Amino acid sequence: MNESFNHAGAWGITLIVIVLVSWFFYRYFAPKNWREWAGAGVVQAFIIALYAEMYGFPLTIYLLVRFFGLDSEYVGASLWSTLVGLGETGMLVSMLLGYAIAFTGIGLFIQGWRQVHKARGENRLVTDGLYAYVRHPQYTGLFIALFGEGVVHWPTLFSIGLFPVIVLVYTWLARREEQQVLKQFGDAYRNYRRQVPMFIPRWGSWRQLAAASRASNGDDTV
Repeated sequence: MNESFNHAGAWGITLIVIVLVSWFFYRYFAPKNWREWAGAGVVQAFIIALYAEMYGFPLTIYLLVRFFGLDSEYVGASLWSTLVGLGETGMLVSMLLGYAIAFTGIGLFIQGWRQVHKARGENRLVTDGLYAYVRHPQYTGLFIALFGEGVVHWPTLFSIGLFPVIVLVYTWLARREEQQVLKQFGDAYRNYRRQVPMFIPRWGSWRQLAAASRASNGDDTV
């Protein structure tokens, strides 16, 4: 059985990547109360577990080989390349596809943050741009980015297990936030909520949502 763990053991890179990704996350999802800190904590655990396996120690592969009898002609640190048996080619395909999905998500939550940041400064309800397709584009972008990086690109037992937990936690947070917005904007937000889905755009609107995420907005402040 050929073994390839070229990405393992680079703990210095692991630390650098975790710090950079965590900084980026907290830059746009700065927690303000204990509920938001709880959600951020789950995402932080996802980030640490993902990159500790990607560049540090491939725990998922070790457990599957050691305790579940995973046997393959090619065993590498990447779960997809091991299961599919395509070696470095499989790793490259999953990386390119995962990054394409992840960067789409990143574009969504950055542009969503810009829109809501500007709207709060003007004390108005934002219903255009990304918010014309989903009520919480930041969270939609977060889910897409984590799915692309932690499920498609480099799946681990922990990233796959934590992903649905993150979705549940942020669904709960989104509902709590909507109660606050209802108090502020009343019927205007109530009508908007009836017309626009929470996280998943209506069928046929994904292309428009992706296009809106790439729209330049020079007046927004990052």
